[in-house]
Amino acid sequence: MKKSRKDIISMRDFSKEEILHILKISEEVENDENKGELLKGKIISTLFFEPSTRTRLSFQSAAQRLGAQVLGFDSPDGTSVKKGETLSDTIKMAESYSDLIVIRHPLDGSARVAAEASKVPVLNAGDGVNQHPSQTLLDLYTILKEKKTLDNMKIAFVGDLKYGRTVHSLVKAISHFNPKIYFIAPEILRIPEYILDDLEELGIEYEVLEDFRECLADIDVFYMTRVQRERFPDEEEYEKVKGIYVISKENIIGKCKDDMIILHPLPRVDEINTDLDDTKHALYFKQAKNGVPVRQAMMLTALGIKEKIEG
Repeated sequence: MKKSRKDIISMRDFSKEEILHILKISEEVENDENKGELLKGKIISTLFFEPSTRTRLSFQSAAQRLGAQVLGFDSPDGTSVKKGETLSDTIKMAESYSDLIVIRHPLDGSARVAAEASKVPVLNAGDGVNQHPSQTLLDLYTILKEKKTLDNMKIAFVGDLKYGRTVHSLVKAISHFNPKIYFIAPEILRIPEYILDDLEELGIEYEVLEDFRECLADIDVFYMTRVQRERFPDEEEYEKVKGIYVISKENIIGKCKDDMIILHPLPRVDEINTDLDDTKHALYFKQAKNGVPVRQAMMLTALGIKEKIEG
């Protein structure tokens, strides 16, 4: 990571070797029966300026299972933000109470601002439609555990590719492993051009489609996302595309590779029918569970408890 080894803000800061290092630590900590005191005496602040369930709870679980204490908030309501306190001042307040800060914020670039203001490590738990590195690392960890490799994957991203920060982060990270990528979205939710420009510069093969059936038989990973109502500035635009992609046993089973896996950052609304939940393809709940060891690895790395990343 470029600025220093303490902050984890964007997948754009990671080399291939740095990604693999975090995933290695994730595996080690998941299998370590004596990890309960690795962060004993540490205090983790979780500052969530927008709603979250899995990310917030898994960061808290990760910290507590390592022996740390957790403080923070799950909404800016009831905090000094409502009185007009700046983000930088909130971060300076939190750093005086804790050893590490986890932040989620609705504005792009806010995590970088927080890291620049803080003297303690900052982990980005999602900033606007920009980046979500902890989700990306757990996505990669899930693929690696299931496929035994990250190399040469054929992966389809389906749904909200314009506002989907999980997609933006994962595309950047998986680009280190020679993938072929399919982007499936309606015109108004297409993947941003700057991401396609990056892929072209790297020589990564990709296709832009509107129907996942065109690539379903070829892909190794089906990465479904929900259409995010809260990101739309115009409710009418949301109404045009909600429910545009729905997968179920009827349109997946027998039409995909036998070992294709379905991932989803969750929460889902109606884009994955529950009849897929008990199939061997559905890994989204295991994927969410993998957030705990991955976020533990991030904390341990940021605090220097595990060997710092070199390079």
